[in-house]
Order: sequence, then C-alpha cells, then structure tokens
Amino acid sequence: MNKRGFGVPIAPVCALVLALAAGMPVQAQPSDPGNAHIRQGFEAAWARQPEYRSAGLRRDAALAAERATQRWTPEPPALELRARSDRITSNSGTREYEAQLAVPIWLPNERSRASAAASADTGAVEARVAAAQWKLAAEVREAYWACQRARLDRSLAELRRANARQLASDVARRVVAGDLARSDSHLAEAAVAAADGAVAEAVAAVVQAGQRWTALTGVPTPPREDLNSEASPAASEPDASHPVLRELAARADAAKRQFELAGVQTRANPEVMLGVTRERSDFSERYAQVLGVAVRIPLGRHSRSAGRIATAGAEQAEAEAQLVVEQERIRSEVQAARDRVTAFEAVVAAAERRRLLASESRGFFDKSFRLGGTDLPTRLRIEQEAIDAERQATRSRVDLAAAISQLRQSLGLLP
Repeated sequence: MNKRGFGVPIAPVCALVLALAAGMPVQAQPSDPGNAHIRQGFEAAWARQPEYRSAGLRRDAALAAERATQRWTPEPPALELRARSDRITSNSGTREYEAQLAVPIWLPNERSRASAAASADTGAVEARVAAAQWKLAAEVREAYWACQRARLDRSLAELRRANARQLASDVARRVVAGDLARSDSHLAEAAVAAADGAVAEAVAAVVQAGQRWTALTGVPTPPREDLNSEASPAASEPDASHPVLRELAARADAAKRQFELAGVQTRANPEVMLGVTRERSDFSERYAQVLGVAVRIPLGRHSRSAGRIATAGAEQAEAEAQLVVEQERIRSEVQAARDRVTAFEAVVAAAERRRLLASESRGFFDKSFRLGGTDLPTRLRIEQEAIDAERQATRSRVDLAAAISQLRQSLGLLP
C-alpha cells in the first residue's frame, strides 16, 4: 500500500533495505574531500562508540541465524535410548533394548519464511548501525563548528586587543605631548581593559569547545581555524537510503517477516522417528531385532502463536506509521536547511560589504584622529564598529559552512 510523504511506497522501501543489507557497506555515501577534519573526527568518534564495537557481533549473530534456516531440520535430531528388564523381579531373562532417533521436520512454508525473517534481521542490523553513525555525525559536526566559532572569536578578540593597545599607546604619547587630555588616556586604557576581558572570555570558550570535541572524538582539536565547508550536496531531496528511513523500513520489513513466520508456526514441529528394538522373553530365546518407523504430529494450535502474531503485527504497523511521519519531518528539515543556506549566503555578502566599508572608515578616522580632526570617543566608536563588522563577516562565513553541514546532515549524508 502506498503511503504519502516523498511518494515512496512502503514495499519498495523495504525491498531497497534488503538490497542495501545484501550488498551495500554501512556508509553508502562517497567520502567528501571538502573538510578532512570533520571526516577524521567522525571516524575517530565512531571507533569509540559501543555500536561500533558490538556491530561485528550482531552481524555474526544475524548470519548465524541465516545459516540455521539452511539446515534440513528446524532443530537437531534427538537420540532416545530405552532398556527394560526383569532382573530385579523374576529374572526370567526378559530383556528389551530400544534406540530411537527423532528427527524434527519443517512445517509447511516455515523454512522459506524463517529464511526471509533471518535476512530481514540482517538488514535491520546494518540499518541500525547506519542510523547510529548518522546520529553521531550530527554531534561531530556541531562540536566541530562550535570549535571554529570559538577560535575565530578568540582571534577577533586578540585583534581588538592589539588595536586597543596600539591606540592607547598613541594616546599616551599625545597626552604627554599635551595634545590630549588625561581623561582621553583613561578612555583608551578602559578600552584595553575591555579588550583584555573579551580575550579571556574567548579563551575560556575555546577551551570549553575543545574539551567537548576531544571528549567526543578522543583526538585533539584541529590545529588551526578552518572555514572550509563540506561540499554542497547534489541531492535535493532525501531518499530511501537516508539512515533514519532505512532503519524504519528495515524494522517494518523485519516485523512483517516475523508476522509471516508466526503465521505458520502455529503448532510444534512434527517428528519422524526411526527406531531399532532388540528383545527376548526368557533365557531360552534368542534376541529378536525389529526396525520401526513412527511419525509424531502435534495436534492443536500453539498457545503462544496468537501472541507472537499480534506482537509482530503491532510492530509492523508502528514502524510503517513512524516511517510516514519521519518522511514528512525529514523533508521539512531539508527544506529548512536549504533555506538557511540561502539566507546565510545573502548574510555573507552583506556582511562582507559592511566589513569593507567599516575598514575604510577606520582608516579615514584614524588618519583624522592623528591629525587632530577627530576626538577620541569618535575614534573608539569607529574602532568598535570595525571590529563588529569584522566579527559579523567572519561569523557569517562560519554560519554558512555550518549550514551546509546541516543540510548534508538532514539529507542523511555522512562526513
């Protein structure tokens, strides 16, 4: 049955999941050369995750379940040995020895449906690992750009402090020469103190962001400020390979296969029994040997089959309903992320124009201040405006790069 959302029917999505599980590695997207630091941080962080360490064992368990469905019998054969004697009572020589081999046999359609259920479970394991990677990628990207914002703020704070100190030095010389009042020296020194406080706050923010990055990835922070963005994605809409959609489709497919399997496992497995009996009535008789064949057919339905069928059906319905909801949510997130990228592109252009104008104005007013045509408060205001413009231009470039990373994240692309 087709569901609304991206126009992707549930059944083809589940079929795609099976194909992905059979032949596609966990990280389906090609590596992005745009920002090696994010990719390296993600790989280091993934190697520290519990899901990474348990993934191999889960795959082995799923493959073992698949191999079990290829056996000739659903359970291993059982050997039964039996002996009967009158040695304790009359001891007339009555002896009977019996060996019987019981071989369980598959119920109709049980083997094929058990194999399909095991394959679906294998696909679900791979999809669950991919979803865990995707969630981790969001944390790595956020931590990385937080580091870059903190580092750039520190660089701008240090630039502001250097400019404030240079200006304070010039003001001090002019106060000594009598060109400026002593109050102007206090204003300049106050600007230096404010810049020192801003540097201290920026350094603390860098340390905090770096600790978060290291705690997540286990590696030191990138060695320098890096504004290289990840490559803009070519895809415009998420598809069934999105880790969240892939996991939900795999869950729905696994629940469906379990529902079908529970539908045929309504009773215990029949058994074919092959036996050999060796017996005699008294000491005067020779042992007689008899071969026997028997079939054991359980009657009535299994008491737990109804519960298993209901549980599997509920899980399938829940996964399919959640898949439709996630399709809508992810599509909204992608559109919002794309709008953010467009908005930040405009912000970068405007901030760059403001930075150039503020830089030129700072040059004009600095020359005017040196010639005595501008007072110190105006010079400090122009300096602050130039610093603010520089900060806005730099932060907007970081925000644009982070927005592109978020767009890739919303599309389900790993670093």
